[in-house]
Amino acid sequence: MPDIQEHVDTLARKFVPSYRFLRSQKSTIDSSHFIQSEFKSKSIKVLSWNIAKNNYDKIWLRDFLNIRKQYQPDLIFLQEFRLEVGVEKVIEWLDMSWNFAPNFIDAHHQSYSGIFTAARTSSLSKKVIITKHHEPIIKTPKISLITEYPLSHNGATLLAINSHLINFVDINKFRIQLHELELALSAHRGPIIFSGDFNTWSRKRAIILDKAVTKLGLMPVNFAPQESRKIKRFLLSPPLDWIFYRELSQKKTSAQVLDHIYSSDHKPLLAEFSYTDTQQK
Repeated sequence: MPDIQEHVDTLARKFVPSYRFLRSQKSTIDSSHFIQSEFKSKSIKVLSWNIAKNNYDKIWLRDFLNIRKQYQPDLIFLQEFRLEVGVEKVIEWLDMSWNFAPNFIDAHHQSYSGIFTAARTSSLSKKVIITKHHEPIIKTPKISLITEYPLSHNGATLLAINSHLINFVDINKFRIQLHELELALSAHRGPIIFSGDFNTWSRKRAIILDKAVTKLGLMPVNFAPQESRKIKRFLLSPPLDWIFYRELSQKKTSAQVLDHIYSSDHKPLLAEFSYTDTQQK
């Protein structure tokens, strides 16, 4: 019986030209749009969504603008975001500061693909973590973007992590990516929001993720059962998309999954948090 990896490599050579997917030379592409100097501690509204590279689609844009108008998120995490090469600073539909971390360039479509984080305030710092291992077929890594923002309490800062975890690889490579994130987050003293598409389509992956976030003192957003059922899954698998948090209070009635949205195969996740002096350590 032929080796599975050899079979995958043969398919890759046949259907995906080696020159199509290129490593980006840019760590991040950024835009600062001044709206407010810091996050308001009484309400931090979060939107997290794997948009399946549909942000140039008119239906997706209509959905996104309606979500923004109705829910007014302060912090937006988008995975599988596409940005055309040469127009990096032109996103006319978003009046927020943003950071985009591409994990590859699609030479055929002349576009970047990666992780996109937008906020009502500019980030104080940013860090990109790219996986050492690549997914098969297109041979591209996965990426995480860590941004830090000021909070309106005693110089505290919020660490925001937007992640897309590696898929179609053995479980050890998934564990390695999470361990790298653990190391990066463990140095932060203060509130954290860790969100994205974690590709936890198996119980083993979900257990590894749970151990990692528990070690960091993070809790998952508590979606009501009728909301949780709407989150992207494969058959009876655990959810793929998560929002975790630390040293914040979740406003439980705010946790929603917008299952009326069909412009991506993932549904948008919404949550709202507050932060007070008593939560500081």
